[in-house]
Amino acid sequence: MADMQFPSRPRLALLVFLAFLGVASPVAAQQGEAISTGRETVSDAEIDARIEGILDEIDGLQAVSATVRAGVVTLHGSVAEASLRDQATELANRVNGVVAVSNEISEATSVSERLTPVYDRLAQRALRTVGYLPLFAVAAVSGALVFAGGLFIAGRDWPWRRVAPNAFIADLLRQLVRLAFLVLGAVLALDILDATAFLGTILGAAGIAGLAIGFAVRDTVENYIASILLSIRQPFRPKDYILIESYEGFVIGLTSRATILLDHDGNHIRIPNATVFKSNITNFSRNPQRRFLFRLGVDAESNLERALAVGTEQLRKLDFVLADPRADAWIEEVGDSNVVLTFAGWIDQKSTDFVKARSEAMRLVKLRLEETGFTLPEPIYRLRFDTPPSLDGKQAAAVADVSKPGGEAGAPETKNASDTTPDTAVVQKVDAERAEAAPKDLLDDSAPNEIPG
Repeated sequence: MADMQFPSRPRLALLVFLAFLGVASPVAAQQGEAISTGRETVSDAEIDARIEGILDEIDGLQAVSATVRAGVVTLHGSVAEASLRDQATELANRVNGVVAVSNEISEATSVSERLTPVYDRLAQRALRTVGYLPLFAVAAVSGALVFAGGLFIAGRDWPWRRVAPNAFIADLLRQLVRLAFLVLGAVLALDILDATAFLGTILGAAGIAGLAIGFAVRDTVENYIASILLSIRQPFRPKDYILIESYEGFVIGLTSRATILLDHDGNHIRIPNATVFKSNITNFSRNPQRRFLFRLGVDAESNLERALAVGTEQLRKLDFVLADPRADAWIEEVGDSNVVLTFAGWIDQKSTDFVKARSEAMRLVKLRLEETGFTLPEPIYRLRFDTPPSLDGKQAAAVADVSKPGGEAGAPETKNASDTTPDTAVVQKVDAERAEAAPKDLLDDSAPNEIPG
């Protein structure tokens, strides 16, 4: 034990200090590279001179001074912004030989001192903007030329009319081309200004705004998309007589938002295209041959076979009823006091009005059944009163005439069919309406139809 030699206390302290430096040096390297003063051993005066020389060269830190004692730097003075205060501390820490920094810098509270940096920045930006004016002009002209080229291309008729199935789709393609060239021109202008990152910010904001607007105008967008699909599919033609849900009338036109009909009373019916696209559409004009139906009730004790034959024979004799397909009849149901018969006939809607033809067929078949001896019972009670004794002959005759089923004079009905030609008044109104709405109409007789033929 006596032979073992231990290091003296000064040597032990030196070894511990060196080991500490070996551990701490990587951490110091991570905090930033030190600003050398030119010597390994630095005096406080040299550190002070180095720091104040650096602060004098930085805008906003000229009023800051430093005092150094034993490597500890104390910063004094005032600055206009908190960021300058932190910057002074960072710079002092990087000077070689600094042990610690005590920041006693205060922020200026005077309005004039606080606004001075703002004025300086605005002046610098104004000067910079003036310097960028020629570049701005070049960027604006370049973007405008690209956009003008897009307008020229979109304004031509030949390529879009040939590619698109109708005028509405052609206009939609033109709008997309204009938008594409507008974005291309903006990208070119921003690239000249070296500000393409700004475009990404704008597009991101536009995407979020577009999503919000899309939810707000969802019905409008739905109608617009339905208009595109209807204009492509063309489920009906101009002047077709159609039924959409409970709305019935002649087609005036198809706009970018709604389908316009004109009913038999001359009233306009406007149906949103989204409703039209999702609804069942009955087109009565697609096939000019149309069948009409009506029902008549005969006495339950009647010869039903004979009643059907008489009614069918009468239908087939009518000039406006087509021979092919042939008219027909059948028993619909057996009621409490009668048997309901259904009669059916076909007409050509180009030469015959559907409502008129059905009305005349119903009248003439009923008349023929009554002439043949068939009774058409009614589910009502009829009350008859004898002539009061107090009435004279003329009054009694008047009462008897009024009580007759034939009317005032009991005149017989004519056996000839009335005029059943189509009513042209409504068709003329439709033609006039279509002439006014022609520029906005998306229907085209020459466009492909979803039902061939």
